[in-house]
Amino acid sequence: MAYAQAGYLRIWHEWAGRGPRLLYITGTGADLRRTPNPLLCPLTTSFELLTFDQRGLGRTDKPAGPYTMAQYAEDAALLLDAVGWDSCHVIGVSFGGMVAQELALRYPAKVKKIVLCCCSTGGPGGSSYPLHELEHLSLEEKINARLSRTDKRIDEDWIAGHPNDYRAMFDKAIGDAALFADEPGRAEGARWQLLARAEHDTWDRIARVKGPVLVCGGKYDGQAEPAVVEALAQRIPGAQLAFFEGGHGFLNQDPAAYAKIAEFLG
Repeated sequence: MAYAQAGYLRIWHEWAGRGPRLLYITGTGADLRRTPNPLLCPLTTSFELLTFDQRGLGRTDKPAGPYTMAQYAEDAALLLDAVGWDSCHVIGVSFGGMVAQELALRYPAKVKKIVLCCCSTGGPGGSSYPLHELEHLSLEEKINARLSRTDKRIDEDWIAGHPNDYRAMFDKAIGDAALFADEPGRAEGARWQLLARAEHDTWDRIARVKGPVLVCGGKYDGQAEPAVVEALAQRIPGAQLAFFEGGHGFLNQDPAAYAKIAEFLG
């Protein structure tokens, strides 16, 4: 657990596990102080996993925006330099998968094998759900909207039949949103991330990604729909594609997902 000086940015990062080096890039609004987080995932039994709070979030610096996807990729590259990793495997989840695409395109020598989870190319390939368009809603309305997008099986009929399960999910989301919400710069940093996410577009460049690529998605994901995940995989020559039982959080819903990723990374 430490800060690394990455250019003008102090990046909070943490390690877990032993084995081949693996950079885990997290998703929208992620904060390593919340659980579950990548440090608890099964990959730490086989890999030395490095993960970090992205700019504007968690304990990493929160500079004034706007932010760009190129900056997020540069932050990841500078973090690798700061910890002395010349190259490594990379897994990017949701927004982190968008960052991982930019990292592989802009700093190809740093990336060995790459796993892109529940994300899209943007542009003609289709985009993940525009979360920035929910920002005008109240917190409760926003969470209800996001829960239904996270897993398309969570519809009115399911909620009516599983009220306690839905209440637990809703309360967990409310609690996560409240954690560290009053930290200086946090709300602004989260907003700048959403606006950078809205500009993500690698469609015309993603075919240049080299090396083995695994693209993963959830069968019931309403945030990164299976069609946009498939379009991403088809755009990258030689990429493998796998879908799992679950929604946007399929990594924590289907044990076969992390098993497949570990097998792919070898």
